[in-house]
Amino acid sequence: MSTIAHEKYEAVIGLEVHAQLLTQSKAFAPVTTEYGGAPNTQVTPLCLGHPGTLPVVNENLVRYIIKMGLATKCDVAEKSIFARKNYFYPDLPKGYQISQYDTPICFDGFVDISLEEYDKRIGLTRIHMEEDAGKSIHDQDPYNTLVDLNRAGTPLIEIVSEPDLRTPQEAYAYLSKIKQIVQYLEICDGNMEEGSLRCDANVSVRPRGREKFGTRTELKNMNSFRNVERAIEYEIYRQIELIEDGGEVVQQTRLWDTAKMQTRPMRSKEEAHDYRYFPEPDLPPIIVTDEMLDEIREELPELADVRRKRFMEDFGMSEDDAVTITDSRYLADYYEEVVEHLGNPKAASNIVLSEVLRVLNEQSIDIREFSISAKRVSDLVKLKEDDKINSSAMQQIFNAMLDEDKEPEALAKEMNLIQVSDSGFLEPIVDEIIDNNPDEVARYKDGKKQLIGFFVGQAMKASRGKANPKLVKDLISKKLDD
Repeated sequence: MSTIAHEKYEAVIGLEVHAQLLTQSKAFAPVTTEYGGAPNTQVTPLCLGHPGTLPVVNENLVRYIIKMGLATKCDVAEKSIFARKNYFYPDLPKGYQISQYDTPICFDGFVDISLEEYDKRIGLTRIHMEEDAGKSIHDQDPYNTLVDLNRAGTPLIEIVSEPDLRTPQEAYAYLSKIKQIVQYLEICDGNMEEGSLRCDANVSVRPRGREKFGTRTELKNMNSFRNVERAIEYEIYRQIELIEDGGEVVQQTRLWDTAKMQTRPMRSKEEAHDYRYFPEPDLPPIIVTDEMLDEIREELPELADVRRKRFMEDFGMSEDDAVTITDSRYLADYYEEVVEHLGNPKAASNIVLSEVLRVLNEQSIDIREFSISAKRVSDLVKLKEDDKINSSAMQQIFNAMLDEDKEPEALAKEMNLIQVSDSGFLEPIVDEIIDNNPDEVARYKDGKKQLIGFFVGQAMKASRGKANPKLVKDLISKKLDD
């Protein structure tokens, strides 16, 4: 595909994101939603669609979706109803899914995304409640598809964007922002690999300048942010190439093949009438009162965008550092706890952005799994600020703290890393360094002041790294200048 051909067209992209909620029980049945249970052990007659069973709404399903709606500036409907979405599939034993259709609980919101070159606002058409289906497993038996119904009935929210996205990179940024918001709200863990955050993409292309949309395809089976980006990129080029060759795009659902790095047809795309929606007869409407809205609004945390600005204004943090630290609610909480104990925002950000993040990345863990408390990290930094240890010693002690639950100062003494700030101990070392390097002394006195680093380095080596480098530098400068 030539660049020229691509420049003739623009993509129109809308994302449908399903977020699996962190409720303790299913959407309409009192059974656990814990991940990892033995197949088909977390089910009830209601999950299986047995006659005579009646659903009951999980209150947290309603509260969590309202949180998401308020966080994304949606209008919240005073009254909304559930609907039955009818289709037949092996992992849907009831033959229908309880969802919402023409009366979603949240609508007309937006999400702001940031890319390197620009910022953009992406509209939200709706956020609605529904239950999950089960899971078909195709790779454990060479002859049969297996079905695990543990997931059936798990509460979901579906977040449907307006077709405002134009590039795969915008889609990636939007999906990242949705994940960040649901994690900040603590309503979803955002794990795409475990299926708790899933994304379908509707993609079409049109000649630049034309308002009418092209024929869209729906992309499924994308289990990571990067695969969402790759699948959309491939589909854009596939559609453009098809049109350029005189063909027509067919409306269909396509799967992303991670092995071949391409999309392939799955089925013709369903329309709303294919699902024969009708109001759920066994569930009453959801009524949201002003009191309920006010109560949930009070529970909302400070979201990442607001927190980032506060860190920049209150702590003098650079935008890049603020973006990194506030990307995770829990990392930002950890940082603020270090600041609280230490009283020095800059020193706190230095240790978190360097040593703490290094370990998190090396061990592929979340800050909640990190072994060193914010209090112990701040105590370590205080040793450096009090000139009891130097930078090299601080890193050595930090690494030791990963394995030993001891106080930083105790480790510093045990590792013989306490810095010497006794002039009586350091002066003989400094005198010896000066006496042993007459040529460098002469060059220093002739104006080569940068040689001070050489003398300090020699003194640190002679003291086996225990000398206070600031005091050493002051002693050497005084002797040489005199």
